[in-house]
Amino acid sequence: MGFARTCSVALVGVEGVVVEVQADLEPGVAAFTLVGLPDKSLVESKDRVRAAVVNAGAEWPQKKLTVGLSPAFVPKSGSGFDLAVAVAVLGAAERVDPRSIADLVLIGELGLDGRVRPVRGVLPAVIAAAEAGYRQVVVPEQTAGEASLVPGVSVLGVRSLAQLIAVLADEPVPDEPREDLRGRPDPMLAGLTMPGAGVGTGIATGTAGGPDLADVAGQDTARGALEVAAAGGHHLLLSGPPGAGKTMLAERLSGILPPLTGQESLEVTAVHSVAGVLPPGEPLVRAAPYCAPHHSATMQALIGGGNGLPRPGAVSLAHRGVLFLDEAPEFSGRALDALRQPLESGHVVVARSAGVVRLPARFLMVLAANPCPCGRHGVGGSACECPPSAVRRYQARLSGPLLDRVDLRVEVRPVQRADLVGVGRRGESTAEVAARVRQARDRAAARYEGMAWQLNSQVPGHELRTRWPVAPGALAAAEGDLERGLLTARGLDRVLRVAWTIADLAGRDRPAEGDVALALELRTGVARGATAMAGRQ
Repeated sequence: MGFARTCSVALVGVEGVVVEVQADLEPGVAAFTLVGLPDKSLVESKDRVRAAVVNAGAEWPQKKLTVGLSPAFVPKSGSGFDLAVAVAVLGAAERVDPRSIADLVLIGELGLDGRVRPVRGVLPAVIAAAEAGYRQVVVPEQTAGEASLVPGVSVLGVRSLAQLIAVLADEPVPDEPREDLRGRPDPMLAGLTMPGAGVGTGIATGTAGGPDLADVAGQDTARGALEVAAAGGHHLLLSGPPGAGKTMLAERLSGILPPLTGQESLEVTAVHSVAGVLPPGEPLVRAAPYCAPHHSATMQALIGGGNGLPRPGAVSLAHRGVLFLDEAPEFSGRALDALRQPLESGHVVVARSAGVVRLPARFLMVLAANPCPCGRHGVGGSACECPPSAVRRYQARLSGPLLDRVDLRVEVRPVQRADLVGVGRRGESTAEVAARVRQARDRAAARYEGMAWQLNSQVPGHELRTRWPVAPGALAAAEGDLERGLLTARGLDRVLRVAWTIADLAGRDRPAEGDVALALELRTGVARGATAMAGRQ
């Protein structure tokens, strides 16, 4: 008889649960039983593990083998348990010392030839292991850089099961050719890292370059709205004819957002790790992400879902960054309306028969829409061929409840010839606008220090009205629109939040009447005599 245990991690969304992998050998007819709520891909690991152990030069025990995954009530999926199952079996067979593997966390898929293949979600898995008190983690060599982002954890990156057996048995480590199974450049860790040889420090290179806001010709109002959106976290609707520059503006929004903090970087990287879309050669995501799904995307692709436990969707991939929906009226109405809950709460709760998953989704949404199916409605000098009923139906595809959550609604007019040929003032660069956005965010953060909010868009309206009142009479125009039914109560709160962001950008202690008027204009599109946004360009 023989018994051994080691650990791995089950992912539920982007959160990990440490799983104890127990192997028990008893006399009897040779058989391999796997219990503990495994899915189909995990049940198939029995054949992968047996072939990998034999091809790694170890003997497969010819006894009754039972492998249990505990806690049994947690759903377990994927091939990331292969390495832990193989090592637990070898421990029970006393090929390796069972005591040496009891406190190890092992994550990785095994090939039939014994190679260790990378899997998704290594970063959140290692984070869960560290939070549970484990300090030694074994992962595929290709993901060792990702695992090393977690401080306080010693990372062992291996290329094959044979290498791992040699390390655990204190034998010479075989030198095997490196293979990049993801088709990406080699990770930061070169060679085999021994247990305890180094502790993850979060080393990674940041992303550089990107579209510059100075490339945008004209569009002073839209550029100003982009700055307000970035400074306060306000959602934005850009409407206008094709070719006016809506996509060009949206692509530059993430560039003026502040760099992610250390904690935010880990959050974003964890989501991208689970989705398998980490940038090549860059384990840590430092810049605000930008996600632009095609308008044919399903509700599952947008919100999250899939077979078994749900996977992150576009709203989670845009966490702490920008979600751009180009041709927004062409998206499914169900998919668009499903955005309303994450827009308010900052997360998505997806319920499936396999379990309920909570995914982060605090993003800045940008919608782009043409005025009609042909795109020429209301554009001077061009004839719109759409009947009025078609124009109304097209514009109604963006529902009222969704638009009520959009703080800024800007009409993007066609660019004038003078802007294209370079006559007149050139717009500010991304770096200049980003510096002003950071200053405005710093002012807001100082105002909300010690509270649950960081951005103006996150503060409840009643808190803004009672704790930080605006200048006397500044809300008169907005309250008048509320009385006439032109604004909802939610809309009034959002106007007030935008006014605070405009005041922060201008360096004022509280919004004045002009700030509220400009916020009202940006929401309704009706000029109120406010100072033009172009004044800061």
